[in-house]
Amino acid sequence: METILVVGSTGNIGTAAVSAALRTKRNVLAVVRNQNSADKLIKNAGTSKGITFAFADVASKGAIKGVVEQVRAGKLPAFQHVWSSVGGEYTDTQLPEISDEQLEYNFELGFKANFRAYRDTIGYLLEQKAESTWTICTGSQGDIALYPVPAMTQGALFSMVIAACRDNWKSNVRVNEVLLGFRVEVDEAAKEHGVSSSTEFGKVYEEILARPEIRSSRIRVDEVEDLTKLRYARRFPEGTEKE
Repeated sequence: METILVVGSTGNIGTAAVSAALRTKRNVLAVVRNQNSADKLIKNAGTSKGITFAFADVASKGAIKGVVEQVRAGKLPAFQHVWSSVGGEYTDTQLPEISDEQLEYNFELGFKANFRAYRDTIGYLLEQKAESTWTICTGSQGDIALYPVPAMTQGALFSMVIAACRDNWKSNVRVNEVLLGFRVEVDEAAKEHGVSSSTEFGKVYEEILARPEIRSSRIRVDEVEDLTKLRYARRFPEGTEKE
């Protein structure tokens, strides 16, 4: 049975990936900070069955590298897929008011943690030589920049994703980006607030896992209809592939 490593597993988006993995009869290796975070994920996912927890702080430089080392040592289960969705603050602080501390904090979480999730897992996936996926969820603030703090981190991720998609165009790892344009919350909160649920959003990830033709692409989820009918396009221009 395949296993999905989920980085940023306890939030609204990470819960969607965990739920999707379990529904597709895969196991989950969830990176969580502590037992409280593990308990939160169990509550949101509705089960602990099929979930193994790796305790690490994703804001730490060596966190994901350490998880992969434990996998190599047989202390944690092997994984064939990675989902990354570490997020920072979703705040409307405008450019002149952003402090150095706020900027550094949000780039540490919103960009660097996701970058390390790629850098420190891609080598392992390539070594396995099995059909694998590496998927990241980004947000539309990177395009519209109404909220500059999350917008700047997403903009940096956009460039990273293009490079990763190009690097793996012909590899055994299908790298894809899901660009989300509306609010998603865990099921209980979504029902209360009248927004899309993690379970609904998870259907997008199920489709990505099931469809080998989706690779090196951005999957746009701008409207509710996009949850069931995927719109995707290759993430880098034709003719710029690496040899």
